[in-house]
Amino acid sequence: MESLGTFLKNRRDRITPDEIGLRTYGASRRVPGLRREELAQLAGVSAGYYTRLEQGLAEAASAQVLDALARVLRLDRVETVHLHNLARRSARPGLTEPPPEEAHPRVLALLASLGETTPAVVLGRRGDVLAWNRAGHALVAEHTPFDAPRDPARRPSIPRMFFLDPPTRDMYLNWHELARIHVAYLRLTAGRHPTDARLAGLIGEITMHSDDFAALWATGDVADCTVGDMHLRHATVGAVNVAYQVWLQPDSPDHRLEIYTPNDPASADALRVLAHQSSR
Repeated sequence: MESLGTFLKNRRDRITPDEIGLRTYGASRRVPGLRREELAQLAGVSAGYYTRLEQGLAEAASAQVLDALARVLRLDRVETVHLHNLARRSARPGLTEPPPEEAHPRVLALLASLGETTPAVVLGRRGDVLAWNRAGHALVAEHTPFDAPRDPARRPSIPRMFFLDPPTRDMYLNWHELARIHVAYLRLTAGRHPTDARLAGLIGEITMHSDDFAALWATGDVADCTVGDMHLRHATVGAVNVAYQVWLQPDSPDHRLEIYTPNDPASADALRVLAHQSSR
């Protein structure tokens, strides 16, 4: 998992003095981005306090200080939320084993209302499949048992499959683009749930077995995952170009209903064929 200090240093290294109009008068620099003292001055805090904050030795920072740091570091909305989440982490040390996730009945009702022709998947906070319709199963993981989500011990993990399952990886023509999004969203989730032992275990497992994941995790990128495109080379229906969009349930904001729609007529035909075959 990630600490507040690690995130701050990562973002401090990314900001050059020139980007924020800070004069250096040609002096040689030993750091790639801003010095601690420079960031502290621009954010309106003492250099000593910022240093302790980055080293994890200071008390929890106020919202005003965090917002000032976010402004200087040019964080976007999602990155700023992540910064605040990390700052709250120190008040909740240690990892705990969370109970198995269950999809909210309203999410399942919405999934059922889509029928079997529109591919859809219900994902938990760690990317575990909590439920799917047959078209969704056939589109993203037809080589896995359809009933696996019913058993928490057998639930497919989309992040694990994406990085460690060769058939899944080979299916995505824009794998590298989607891999970056997967990792950035996992980082956002880790900030929201810093004590989740299963999430920490998942991140550790994939880091150990995937150099690609480890490299992407090291970038420190954080992002939400709400809409995008998937370009697939599907084993059953061939080329499929679909858009995904995520629907959130206020009663269970960690759970996402991901719906897939075709981006062109050929993909629409492919999805119809897939839905027909999966319903037999």
